[in-house]
Amino acid sequence: MTAKRRENDKSEIDPSRLSRGRTRADAIFPVPTPASSLPTGYAGTLQEIKDHLRAARLRAVLAANPIVVEAYWNTGKIILARQREAAWGARVIDRLAMDLQAEFPGMSGLSARNLLSMKLFAEAFPDGSIAKQPVSQLPWGQIIRLLQMVKDPAARDFYIGETLAHGWSRNVLEIQIRKGLHLRAGKAQNNFALTMSPEDSDLASQLFKDPYLFDFLGTADLRREAEVEQSLMDHIQKFLLELGTGFAFVGRQVRLEVGGEDYPLDLLFYHLRLRRYVVIELKSRAFSPGDVGQLNLYLSAVDDLLRHPDDQPTIGLLLCRKKNRLVAEYALRGLDQSIAVAEWQTQLTESLPEELRGSLPTIEEIEAELAVDFASGKYD
Repeated sequence: MTAKRRENDKSEIDPSRLSRGRTRADAIFPVPTPASSLPTGYAGTLQEIKDHLRAARLRAVLAANPIVVEAYWNTGKIILARQREAAWGARVIDRLAMDLQAEFPGMSGLSARNLLSMKLFAEAFPDGSIAKQPVSQLPWGQIIRLLQMVKDPAARDFYIGETLAHGWSRNVLEIQIRKGLHLRAGKAQNNFALTMSPEDSDLASQLFKDPYLFDFLGTADLRREAEVEQSLMDHIQKFLLELGTGFAFVGRQVRLEVGGEDYPLDLLFYHLRLRRYVVIELKSRAFSPGDVGQLNLYLSAVDDLLRHPDDQPTIGLLLCRKKNRLVAEYALRGLDQSIAVAEWQTQLTESLPEELRGSLPTIEEIEAELAVDFASGKYD
């Protein structure tokens, strides 16, 4: 290259572009400005924009979901009407699915299986506009699982409300259905109505269930409280799921000194909505009235030693292998502290009334029935 050519090339380069990377007159290789050269506040501005974009994407998905659900419901209504009027069978539905897929090649959810799910959806929610019902806020995959796993309308409404309130994923929803949460929620024996405000009493009563199902512990005969505690700590995520939304684990065998003696709390939690500590005392035997006195001491000690001025008074949950309801009622009567008493079991069918045991499948039967769906993870 001649000196003149090099001089001409040099004169054609825009000096302002040199900091942006290697360049020539007709091309550029951009290089990001080094972080050390960025203006103050750049990182915060970047995060702010990211947050706005994420929120916008989420709002778009949430806004679109009821529209999709309503479209599926209306489609199901049409199919349901034709089946009742003209006895449309499976072969007609198969052809309908093929024609719809041909018309809308880029649209998912038009398989024959999903069309039948739309029909079941319209059949399960026949009244009024679906857009005005809470179920329209759920993703379609969760609606399908509800239709498949819950046949009772009241129970279905319960799970819809809980899913919306706690933001359950489909997997969590399936777990709660399999464990029969609607049969246990709010069933723990307690004195909350006498020791708490009506608002807190209602919320706390719904948070505690009876029995608690520790099926993840297996069927081993755990004879000592320490064995139960260790097993629960080994499965802390599943234990928190069984306790319910809002529980934050604080510690196991939390030692408090009262009157010169150590008093270890089996399990200590904090509930974010109730703004209270929750002391859980475990018993691998039947309930005894003396257990209430022991738990009452723990609650008083936590209130004095751990409770922040902004916290509400501590709640106690006594979990035992079995209990006499009348004895528990008498033991709780007249207490100033808020205490609930519930049983824990490793098989839910142990607690069901005799007339229901034969009508509900076991956990193993349900898992076997749904094994293909769980393995694929695909729902139309």
